[in-house]
Amino acid sequence: MTNIEGLLAAYDEQLRGVPADLPHGVTAERDGPVTRLVGRRRGLVTAPPRLGVRGDALDRLIVRQRDRFAARGEAVEWKTHGHDRPEELVDRLRAAGFVPEERETVMVGRTDVIASGAPPDEVALLRVSEPDDMRRIAAMESRVWGGDWSWLGDDLIALVASDPDGVAVMVAEADGEVVSAAWLVFRRGTEFAGLWGGSTLPEWRGKGIYRSLVAARARIAAARGVRYLQVDASGDSAPILRRLGFEGVTTTTPYVWSPP
Repeated sequence: MTNIEGLLAAYDEQLRGVPADLPHGVTAERDGPVTRLVGRRRGLVTAPPRLGVRGDALDRLIVRQRDRFAARGEAVEWKTHGHDRPEELVDRLRAAGFVPEERETVMVGRTDVIASGAPPDEVALLRVSEPDDMRRIAAMESRVWGGDWSWLGDDLIALVASDPDGVAVMVAEADGEVVSAAWLVFRRGTEFAGLWGGSTLPEWRGKGIYRSLVAARARIAAARGVRYLQVDASGDSAPILRRLGFEGVTTTTPYVWSPP
């Protein structure tokens, strides 16, 4: 087994099921081979690499997930992977009204080989937990993406409140301003922790801040005995992560159905 095959096998075995600790208000519902998470900002459907159903039976399975969230008036994401089977899954999701979002690369790295990195002298990395800090992160994200990301502040506040030991939120600050932010989510019962965030204000990009936030979270994870870090990487982030020691093991594409 190659290194990538081993990392993918660990990812499939440990991260494709229901998390051991669900956020407050989120419940898991099994429907045959799939699990849906209800109570999130938008619903999530997860499945094993091989669904074991095809044709009309697969259509009915997809429609049941869509209709469950339609009855709630909520959007739902079906998280697909490039190595999932049957291959007809994505075509049948489209036929049921699910729309693909941007494809990302699933990357896995060992905490003991992630390259180190430091921010520029004028930037400080801080671990934060106060609600005001989460709102500052949301305000920074709103500037980066040109929209209202206040929901992210609420999500982070709830995440920290429900499981303060299960998440590490970090900001990069310059002159008291949040210029980048990222967080680490531990997956109890597994060898993994997930990397999230990493957006940086345009004028602060290319200075090693993203790299330093990855390295800082790797150190936190290693101190907790976590073996692997996992991230769904954009096209911009993937090359940086490869240079830090991550391997691309598969791709992931969210298929999303939204209420009319």
